Amino acid sequence: MAEDYYKTLGVGKTASGDDIKKAYRKLALKYHPDKNPGSKPAEEKFKKISEAYAVLGNPEKRKQYDSFGSQEAFSRSFSQEDIFRGFDLNDILKGLGGFRGQKQSSYTNDDPFSQLFGNQQYNRPVPRKGRNLEYNLSISLEDAHSGAEKRISFKMDDGELNEITMKIPKGIDTGRKLRLTGKGLPGSNGGLPGDLFINITVVPHPVFTRDGDDIYIQETITFSQAVLGTSIDVKTLGGETKRIKIPALTQNNTRIRMKEFGVPHFKKTGKGDQYVRIAVDIPKKLTKKQSDLVKQLSEEGL
Repeated sequence: MAEDYYKTLGVGKTASGDDIKKAYRKLALKYHPDKNPGSKPAEEKFKKISEAYAVLGNPEKRKQYDSFGSQEAFSRSFSQEDIFRGFDLNDILKGLGGFRGQKQSSYTNDDPFSQLFGNQQYNRPVPRKGRNLEYNLSISLEDAHSGAEKRISFKMDDGELNEITMKIPKGIDTGRKLRLTGKGLPGSNGGLPGDLFINITVVPHPVFTRDGDDIYIQETITFSQAVLGTSIDVKTLGGETKRIKIPALTQNNTRIRMKEFGVPHFKKTGKGDQYVRIAVDIPKKLTKKQSDLVKQLSEEGL
């Protein structure tokens, strides 16, 4: 089970910065290796509380941690180097007394505990996670509706071309970001590779308009069809053609609902709806016969 930094320090999520620092110093006094020489459990506990404080004691890192919601999710995007950057054991433990001096002042690229524990286990290079990458991908509305498989290619830092086949889930929309774990840049010193984030843009469609998971299409009918009613064939985003009824006396801009012919809900069951906007066509020219008929209708009060 993933650690929770707040639980590691024994504080609540609303704790102030001072409360977090006091909690860390109290635990550090208890588990510091000078107080527990040769104790592996104490060393591990000291490392955990120090990592927790390196994040929660820094307002910006704490904000990022809270946005991820868990230590596991946070660690997938932030390496140990990111977490301990700027972390100064000397400064934090200053005043506690009784501890041997440390050579390092703040964390850069070395293990922040190597000087503290003074054994080979901690002198090895620190594994660092590779850098995350981002890729902008444009897809069609049909791809967003039915899902798709896309092959993308991009250059790595060394100039090598990297090609990846990925799946586009049904229901995705512009602004969504897909995460491909481990497809970013390689890590160093045995660290995990970074992740690849795909920024999705759904391009406009020439026929259909999307609003959330609902789809809109416009169909034009004649004045007589609007008055008397009719049936018309309507295309759907899924490629089918459905016949729908137009009731008598249908008004211009009427919307007719086609239930669950819209876009599938993203990572959920069900679909949106398709709406047919009815446009009534008013002719720009009439034959004499048509004009006479309209006059007769007018005399009847239409």
